Amino acid sequence: IGAECFAREVLVPQGPLYRVAGTAVSIPCNVSGYEGSAQQDFEWFLYRPEAPEAALGIISTRDARFSYAVFGPRVAAGEVQVQRLQGDAVVLRIARLQAQDAGVYECYTPSTDARYLGSYSGKVELRVLPDALQVSASPPGPRGRQAPTSPPRLTVHEGQELALGCLARTSTQKHTHLAVSFGRAVPEAPVGRATLQEVVALRPDLAVEAGAPYAERLAAGEVRLGKEGAERYRMVVGGAQAEDAGTYHCTAAEWIQDPDGSWAQIAEKRAVLAHVDVQTLSSQLAVAVGPGERRIGPGEPLELLCNVSGALPPPGRHAAYSVGWEMAPAGAPGPGRLVAQLDTEGVGSLGPGYEGRHIAMEKVASRTYRLRLEAARPGDAGTYRCLAKAYVRGSGARLREAASARSRPLPVHVREEGVVLEAVAWLAGGTVYRGETASLLCNISVRGGPPGLRLAASWWVERPKEGELSSSPAQLVGGVGQDGVAELGVRPGGGPISVELVGPRSHRLRLHGLGPEDEGVYHCAPSAWVQHADRSWYQAGSARSGPVTVYPYTHALDTLFVPLLVGAAVALVTGATVLGTITCCFMKRLRKR
Repeated sequence: IGAECFAREVLVPQGPLYRVAGTAVSIPCNVSGYEGSAQQDFEWFLYRPEAPEAALGIISTRDARFSYAVFGPRVAAGEVQVQRLQGDAVVLRIARLQAQDAGVYECYTPSTDARYLGSYSGKVELRVLPDALQVSASPPGPRGRQAPTSPPRLTVHEGQELALGCLARTSTQKHTHLAVSFGRAVPEAPVGRATLQEVVALRPDLAVEAGAPYAERLAAGEVRLGKEGAERYRMVVGGAQAEDAGTYHCTAAEWIQDPDGSWAQIAEKRAVLAHVDVQTLSSQLAVAVGPGERRIGPGEPLELLCNVSGALPPPGRHAAYSVGWEMAPAGAPGPGRLVAQLDTEGVGSLGPGYEGRHIAMEKVASRTYRLRLEAARPGDAGTYRCLAKAYVRGSGARLREAASARSRPLPVHVREEGVVLEAVAWLAGGTVYRGETASLLCNISVRGGPPGLRLAASWWVERPKEGELSSSPAQLVGGVGQDGVAELGVRPGGGPISVELVGPRSHRLRLHGLGPEDEGVYHCAPSAWVQHADRSWYQAGSARSGPVTVYPYTHALDTLFVPLLVGAAVALVTGATVLGTITCCFMKRLRKR
């Protein structure tokens, strides 16, 4: 029969341990290989260097009056305590180390074994280092003291860089590593680990890491942390956002490697760097227009000014701006359509429908922009607004729209030309037959208008749909423009057409070789055009004639010719049938004979 062997063993960390005065220390202790109850008791003793043989009782798990007088008040205040992790493991915690706490710590476990076998205590040396860590937002004053200056209040524009520096150093004689972290607390919030949001940090292994909200910006290069010289650390937050406002702190932590190879933090200090306000572009951007309500005549130039104001960063590395003009016809809802704009690179462009016109959009001062229409038209009347947009540059120089603002509406009135057109159209001859040429005439009358008025006329057709009473949409057949150039559309029958000006105000459409596909309702649509000094044209008036029905008739001979052919064909078929029958009967009789 085998016998089980027990040997008690008490384990504490391998020493010596180096910790800093004023900081907390934790020393674990556990026992194994024991007999008896699973709930083991522990007693802690200290052997000071000046009396290495004298054991000073610190604290015990089984006797509340175990502490010596030198530790009694600290134990009663909770500054020194023993915490049970499980039945056979505890940890000794000292909240604030003092210089006289240096020495050899012994963890003793009273025996619960049947025989005295193994070790009943473990010892570890603790050396207390003076606090040599310094951290500040500015160079330290005489004798290492921080100059008595309150943290500054900084204001940065949205999109600009926020740069803050921190001085951190230590004169500890042992080999230690410094970790430096920059954090932000929301304005007016108390500073603590629960309220301090880490922005970016340099770890003890020299790795640079960011807090969760800043991880993407660190990867994109917007957040940076660098070391300048032996003691100075510099954080840069590019493309400042509204969420970056708050109180910034610098936290320096000193780390040392214990004999077991693990790293332990032995000191930490924090300094307030600055109170940072981020001035958002949306709160600053403002747009004003001038010179006020405008009333002009057709063909006159129209100039409008737009001024962008506010405490804004200048365009360049961190910010960019675009400015444009929008126009909505009188009474129309919404901001309207784009007339012209200057983009963030200063390149101008015209909105849809304004191509080919002499329109200029330019920057005439640092924040003043001018829109100029060389020759206004009645269609330019409406409500104008200036739209300004502010952008900030993010990672990779990409632009992100941060704010936009529209000006008040600016009414613009353009006097009408007063052109009145009337059109009368008819089919020459009244009746037209298939294969002939159909001539449609259109006479135009004009009242009012400026000198040099030009007329244009176009011909349109609406064809009936098969099996339906309605007609298809009007289709352009042809016309003559205000410059005298003919424009040919699509003829329903597909044959040749001609459009021409047969008088000063008379137009003609001819459909050659009329066919049944040309049937439909035609009308004439004249328009009046004015050319301004900038050589641009605009339509000053339009009209539409009454309907003209075109029906290609067939000739009378064509009507008789068809029945004649049908009758002749029937007669031939009937004669052939009778002749065949008679011949067949005659041959049968002849065969019988």
